[in-house]
Amino acid sequence: MIARWLMESRYTVIFTGAGMSTESGVPDFRSSQGLWRGTHSQSLASVEAMEQDTGDFVSFYRSRIEALQHIQPHKGYAILNTWAEKLHVKSIITQNTDFLHQKSANRNVITLHGTIQQLHCRICKAKYPAEYYINEQIYCSCGGFIRPSVVLFGESLDHQSLADAESESAQADLFIVLGSSLVVSPANLFPQIAKEHGARLVIVNHDPTPLDSLADAVIHDTNIGDFLEDISLQTPVLHDME
Repeated sequence: MIARWLMESRYTVIFTGAGMSTESGVPDFRSSQGLWRGTHSQSLASVEAMEQDTGDFVSFYRSRIEALQHIQPHKGYAILNTWAEKLHVKSIITQNTDFLHQKSANRNVITLHGTIQQLHCRICKAKYPAEYYINEQIYCSCGGFIRPSVVLFGESLDHQSLADAESESAQADLFIVLGSSLVVSPANLFPQIAKEHGARLVIVNHDPTPLDSLADAVIHDTNIGDFLEDISLQTPVLHDME
């Protein structure tokens, strides 16, 4: 059924959350076993921490950056490239900051929360690679503090990214959610926008989400990579992807 929808679709949009990343070994920072266990995420990943507890702020983000150094995208990312080449997958909206979609050369990626794999100066906006934090280089040549290019608690999402995500969602006739709990706003509005404009909605997530009742198909208890591979094998035009 989902394979048929994918074949029929003329504008498919993919929406990815933490579950897409954890299959590659990216730590789930919010889980009981994640890097935020025993801490309050807002106290570390916040504007307040950046300004008042700079040492702990840098240490926290250094640990996150180091954790990503040897992470490789799983097979699902490559499958999305094949779907973009041979079908009508137009864009990927992601809540993730790990840059794995870009590392995989996925097309038209809209990053709602920025990326941890890039830093920039708070003053002059000069860009720096994430390795600067690993090497404990935290100040720009202009004297400004170098910060991760992510959206911190206390900051608003980028207006252009939000506008682009809303536009893509409204154009979709098939909207596929991969690995998002759909509890964070405004990101969880995009599947609803897609449905309001007539799209079919597919949700693939290990746990139930608040939008499951809105979906045309819900898949639990399966890995995203395996799901994408299975759908590809059911789609004749993709049989030569191997």
